[in-house]
Amino acid sequence: MKSGKLILRFWFAIGAVFAVMYAFPFILVLLNSLKARREVRAEPLKWPEAFLWENFTEAADRMEYWQALGNSIIVTTSSLVALILTSSMLAYYLARSKTKTASGIFLILVTSMIVPFQALMVPFVGFFGNLNMLNSRFWLMFFYVGFGVAMSTFLYHGFIKNIPVELDEAASIDGANSWRTFWRVIFPMLGPVTATVAIINGLWIWNDFLLPNLVLREESRTLPLRTYVFYGQYTSDYGLAMAALVMSMIPIVIFYFILQRQIISGVSAGAVK
Repeated sequence: MKSGKLILRFWFAIGAVFAVMYAFPFILVLLNSLKARREVRAEPLKWPEAFLWENFTEAADRMEYWQALGNSIIVTTSSLVALILTSSMLAYYLARSKTKTASGIFLILVTSMIVPFQALMVPFVGFFGNLNMLNSRFWLMFFYVGFGVAMSTFLYHGFIKNIPVELDEAASIDGANSWRTFWRVIFPMLGPVTATVAIINGLWIWNDFLLPNLVLREESRTLPLRTYVFYGQYTSDYGLAMAALVMSMIPIVIFYFILQRQIISGVSAGAVK
């Protein structure tokens, strides 16, 4: 009994250490967001001498925060809705179809997950730039769906395979076609994995810098791009930059805490093949 408690305490201590390690960068950013530029550069690990709350209002003005926030919300929300709809329907078809074509499509999707975007960046910019497709939020959302559909379909596919086929057969007997079966019977059961897909892709899309930097014009720039305004070639205002980062993190952190209860069950169920 004692050995069991000691093991439990040991693992609790290990977990506490890792929790502090993960929380430390966020605490550091928050503390430095309340300092002057000189203080951030001289003493980044110390408590602020004075809490400069005006850093947030000044950062919001300089980065045009509300416009950038609107752009980020539009891009992230629209991309997530498109990803969830397309990936769930594709996964349902691949999971229920027993043809070689379906197996080949699924294999191609899984294989494409190992190719990093950086390997495709140069031909990506050249090809789509010639088609004049690198200048709007719509095309950015289109690209996010294309790059995110493989992982999302993989998660949905593993989850749907655990749903008994007898449910489809029962719906078919009641006169439902495949379309109605999916939306009335299968999709309502995909809540946990849908939350997982939303969290994984939401974090990626919200925080992404490289793809929006290649695609968006100045007036359509998202929060990660707007925070770059505080970093110059010869000088950087780290206090305002940290304040901007805090304001950029708040919406996606709230989104994560809303869906966190379902993410563990969604990942574990969606990973089963």
